[in-house]
Amino acid sequence: MQRQGRKRNTKNLSMAKVTNFFVALLLISSLLLAPYLSISEAADNSVPIVSGLSWTFYKTSCTKLESIIRTQLKKVFDNDIGQAAGLLRLHFHDCFVQGCDGSVLLDGSASGPGEQQAPPNLSLRAKAFEIINDLRNRVEKACGRVVSCSDIVALAARDSVYLSGGPDYGIPLGRRDGLTFATVNATLQNLPPPFANATTILSMLTTKNFDPTDVVALSGGHTVGISHCTSFTTRLYPTQDPTMDKTFANNLKVICPTVNSTNTTVMDIRSPNKFDNKYYVDLMNRQGLFTSDQDLYTDSRTRGIVTSFAINETLFFEKFVVSMIKMGQLSVLTGNNGEIRANCSVRNADNKSYLASVVEELPVEEAWSDL
Repeated sequence: MQRQGRKRNTKNLSMAKVTNFFVALLLISSLLLAPYLSISEAADNSVPIVSGLSWTFYKTSCTKLESIIRTQLKKVFDNDIGQAAGLLRLHFHDCFVQGCDGSVLLDGSASGPGEQQAPPNLSLRAKAFEIINDLRNRVEKACGRVVSCSDIVALAARDSVYLSGGPDYGIPLGRRDGLTFATVNATLQNLPPPFANATTILSMLTTKNFDPTDVVALSGGHTVGISHCTSFTTRLYPTQDPTMDKTFANNLKVICPTVNSTNTTVMDIRSPNKFDNKYYVDLMNRQGLFTSDQDLYTDSRTRGIVTSFAINETLFFEKFVVSMIKMGQLSVLTGNNGEIRANCSVRNADNKSYLASVVEELPVEEAWSDL
């Protein structure tokens, strides 16, 4: 009887241990997941949404929109993860100049050069523009012409972050495509140059309602991608910038032997193809590539934010999501403003093939009345 009692007690203890193990495992899992589950909720609750945009804008008109884009981008990135940085940068350069209206996608016209011809945009990846147009074609094939190019750029940027290791998050949709592009001067005035210091960047982005935390968080986009030597060689020649780590500088001089070198190098030396917080670790080690990067750690107004992001990647992800949702709503066109382009690089009014297809679809009487 005593043996049976001992066996029964031992069995009960074993079951209790197993039960406690699974309870502990569930608790640990929930704690680990909690920061990530709260990111979307925090973003949804803390960022006001512009009238005309919606978290579920295409819920009925293009139900598979996000799946179409993510599936195709996964294939693109499996082949070349470097394209993720190119698409993310494209969204930045679109939104900072004239708002998130897809104007950076437009080719120039008789009225003047487009935004792509402005110096800051000359280094945008040509492949990024091709990817956006390909995505637009895939979406139209599935849903018709209901999704704007500017929304596709925003979704592609979000998926570039996620598919390269960053946070996944929802973004409000419903943007319309712009009918004009900004001048070269307007483009220059709205895109902070790599040689700008923290004071200049903070001042420029304050006009767009970004605070210092937004500025530092958005700069974290430099955790992926490459840069041309000419964007930072003034920190190497004729004399080295004293805020740059000497070993880091010497390595850069090998890649960029002259001030006008045409070579390229990675933005984040620790994990150049992964979206993480290592960019901020670089800054703390004086290994930021641009003046606009390193000065965020040098300047007392932003130094603490850089440090907190370097220590806490979850915090960086949370703040980055909030700032990206804010940026993605800059001066957006909604409702009846703008248009849904049939070709992302051309306004519908200048798109002969689009105009011809519209006329072909109209009844004879209506076609004649428009001509």
